[in-house]
Amino acid sequence: MTDGPLIVQSDKTLLLEVDHELADACRQEIAPFAELERAPEHVHTYRVTPLALWNARAAGHDAEQVVDALIKFSRYPVPHALLVDVADTMARYGRLRLEKDPVHGLVLSSSDRAVLEEVLRARKVKGMIGDRVGDDAVAVHPSERGALKQALLKLGWPAEDLAGYVDGEAHPIKLSEDGWELRPYQREAADAFWHGGSGVVVLPCGSGKTTVGAAAMAKAEATTLILVTNTVSAHQWKQELLRRTSLTEDEIGEYTGAKKEVRPVTIATYQIMTTRRKGVYPHLELFDARDWGLVVYDEVHLLPAPIFRMTADLQARRRLGLTATLVREDNREGDVFSLIGPKRYDAPWKDMETQGWIAPADCVEVRVTLTDSERLAYATAEPDERYRFCATTDTKTRLVEALVKRHAGEQLLVIGQYIDQLDELGELLGAPVIKGETRVKERERLFDAFRSGEQNVLVVSKVANFSIDLPEATVAVQVSGAYGSRQEEAQRLGRLLRPKASGAGARFYAVVARDTLDQDYAAHRQRFLAEQGYAYRIVDADAVLSGDEI
Repeated sequence: MTDGPLIVQSDKTLLLEVDHELADACRQEIAPFAELERAPEHVHTYRVTPLALWNARAAGHDAEQVVDALIKFSRYPVPHALLVDVADTMARYGRLRLEKDPVHGLVLSSSDRAVLEEVLRARKVKGMIGDRVGDDAVAVHPSERGALKQALLKLGWPAEDLAGYVDGEAHPIKLSEDGWELRPYQREAADAFWHGGSGVVVLPCGSGKTTVGAAAMAKAEATTLILVTNTVSAHQWKQELLRRTSLTEDEIGEYTGAKKEVRPVTIATYQIMTTRRKGVYPHLELFDARDWGLVVYDEVHLLPAPIFRMTADLQARRRLGLTATLVREDNREGDVFSLIGPKRYDAPWKDMETQGWIAPADCVEVRVTLTDSERLAYATAEPDERYRFCATTDTKTRLVEALVKRHAGEQLLVIGQYIDQLDELGELLGAPVIKGETRVKERERLFDAFRSGEQNVLVVSKVANFSIDLPEATVAVQVSGAYGSRQEEAQRLGRLLRPKASGAGARFYAVVARDTLDQDYAAHRQRFLAEQGYAYRIVDADAVLSGDEI
């Protein structure tokens, strides 16, 4: 027995003692193959899942590394059955392979005939395969490449896709050399993606995921379709590509609600691609508008279901997913794995902070106590109205006002879920409100005013969660959120993480109503950031209101 920080249990749960001196080192080594489930103050609970093990395997980790990490940090002997199961699960990845055959085209092959026979008898697979090609392979129609990978993953036999990719229509794209260069991790991420052919790069908000996309485009030197979350993000991608690459204005098209340009590099929003009319998606034809050599999915954790279906038909194209977190609240991480590709590169947030690539952040949960009348109203509210009520109380409003005054003169964002609450805060603080109905030009004007320092405070809804570049923001006050969304919490902290010219850190406040659903949801939202090594200090609202140091 050793004094390690980890307790490994036979049900594949891992208990990590947060205050142990080796906790950070342990967290880094188990993160590639274990998912955080609960993150209270002292002991975090991880679970080793098949998908996490397969992602680790695809990223180059082997079973020996996983076993070594568990044994090295475990306080007690690791259950032998778990170690065997880890090795067996990781060995499942790649036993089936999708490959190109010079005679038969696309084939599913295996070095383990029993596995092949097993999956060929599965009802979901039968309609996707063609004739037998010898004892150890079967023909597959190219149109079934994505759907077959999805089906095999659900059967527990993820196929390694070695069938290669079409080059697509060539188009010259070079990285510019105008006073900048790729950071080491950006180069490593682009290389890992290119070597794997398709897959996902996971990097913290503020670390330059767009630049990784540009580097991938320079490797492909082909026509590229880029899918983004909103029009503001589309504009930022365009500006970044003009700055970082040899591309000109005429070579980059915008395909949004306002414009329908199809050019060698085309940037489209998920919203326009999923617009539905009379039961059909008219804009999905953009996928076939050119012979794309590369498809880039920004914020891939938000990929809508219709795009997943279309992506199944794009398996011969190189596909790059970019995200700060692979967490999906709809539990479709398996679809990202099979249709976009496995995780090819992942940089822990705290590692990036230590190296100076993102700003250090102090996370503070400020707990407010509802008044007696608010508590009674909450207790008697209809169940489906309780979260909205406790998330938008007047007690919270007074606290937000105090926090904004405390950080007067700093570049501060007030972030929330409910528009009525945000409008009230905007009026109280004398600050503009950016929400869904705010026109794109007005959004961009206000963001520019914030970047220049002309505007110190912005009140923003979830439209600012994603892909908004606000490097000057140093403080965020989150007053309400999308229930327990872990991805949203990560994105909101991410608004603050671009390095500051002054070298200063960032402060992220989560305002939470004590003894309510708000407190329960906050604990769930914080799980992903806890996995990345961020700890929330909990302070009482009275400390803020009285002006105490926090």
